[in-house]
Amino acid sequence: MTDILRMGDKSGRHSRLPLGWLIFSLRHAGVTIISEHASPLTEFRQDTNHMKTFFGISLCFMFFITTCDSVQAENWTRFRGPSGQGISNETKLPVTWSATENIKWKTDLPGKGWSSPIVFEDHVFITASTEEGVSCQVICINRKDGSIAWKTEVHRQKPGPMRKQNSYATPTPVTDGKHIYSVFYDGTIIAVDFSGSIVWKNSEVEFFSLHGLGASPILANGQVIMPFDGSSREDTQIGWKVPWEKAVILSLDAEDGSVRWKGERGKSRVGHVTPILVNNDSQLISAGGDRVQGFHPSTGKRIWSVYSQGEGVTPSPVFGNGLIYTSSGFEAPTLRAIRLGGKGDVTKSHIAWEQKSGVAALSSLLFIKPYLYSISRDNILHCLEASSGNIVWRQRLSGTYSASPVYAEGRIYLLSAEGVTLVLRPGSKYEEIASNDISDTCYASMAVSQGNFYIRSAQSLFCIGN
Repeated sequence: MTDILRMGDKSGRHSRLPLGWLIFSLRHAGVTIISEHASPLTEFRQDTNHMKTFFGISLCFMFFITTCDSVQAENWTRFRGPSGQGISNETKLPVTWSATENIKWKTDLPGKGWSSPIVFEDHVFITASTEEGVSCQVICINRKDGSIAWKTEVHRQKPGPMRKQNSYATPTPVTDGKHIYSVFYDGTIIAVDFSGSIVWKNSEVEFFSLHGLGASPILANGQVIMPFDGSSREDTQIGWKVPWEKAVILSLDAEDGSVRWKGERGKSRVGHVTPILVNNDSQLISAGGDRVQGFHPSTGKRIWSVYSQGEGVTPSPVFGNGLIYTSSGFEAPTLRAIRLGGKGDVTKSHIAWEQKSGVAALSSLLFIKPYLYSISRDNILHCLEASSGNIVWRQRLSGTYSASPVYAEGRIYLLSAEGVTLVLRPGSKYEEIASNDISDTCYASMAVSQGNFYIRSAQSLFCIGN
């Protein structure tokens, strides 16, 4: 039988299950299969064991639905998930856990790093560095049992200055289901296949920043896109305190690593922001230290730019209500909502609102209509009206926050640096559902896939599920 059952996969792919498989299973359960061309007498023929037939149908149907559900489970393919906004469609996720409760497995990681895990089907990928940052590794972990399938040294780099909260393997990798694309401290981009073999390596940009590299790559139409908002190695003030013109957004061909285009910011300063795609991937939104900009993802041509005073900005933007929500860095921290549709410098024409209070510091923003959530430098969670920027409520949180928030199954998950995940209900008031402590240091953002949370700590990777 050649008929195929097609189902929409939440990751954007399609699952294909042969109907023949279902029919084969039903026949082995003792169920008579009726052809659409059968005669009336044949159509009414029944198995003499009605209970056997009923049980067979029920069993196969339940197994079929379970299989369909597992096939459609969401892959977490990049920093902050498929959309880059920290939103998951997963269900049956745990609400409570501890260092021992609801831990499916815990795997000790070789090396150090603050990249987030990504998940594709039965594979969990993560990066790390050893030898004090010299050896750069991509690690594949079996999603089902936490065993390390392989680890590959993909690059050797020269370590340099680094902030305490950063690492030599901070950028989160990204995958298209064929290759894993990773970036390390010096700006080298490497593609490996699912067996761990190196496919290509590109060192087009020699990155430097006193803070290290914090942004992550994304994929767009067969391209690996990576922003490099660094500073001068010779004079560290240039590009950091003083704007310069060497910041670029680099696009590489995902198949061979060749350069597709380089998008130029103009004068800008140090930043660590991972870009997002909006409007059906027709626009690439990327922020530097003191610029928020829109680019054509196919050509790298800059469409518009907004001046955003400051430097060292880290939170990634989010998109909703036709607005780009961004946070600026040090010196003049400000939340902004920017309207799309402009061209050139739109600083004076396309800022919908600004808010000086509750500005996200390290954790990225979270948009859940009609609210915007932001964790400020003093670890106060702010809920704002996304349409106006007005503050709805504030709540001081215990602990400190670097990881970006996640929204899944109607709940907000906030992971602190101390390893405590607060579970909140979104809305017009602060409502805490649970507080879950794994008693370990956590700077990386969590991944959500296959009904589980994947949390990286200083030494380990946790798989947390019911």
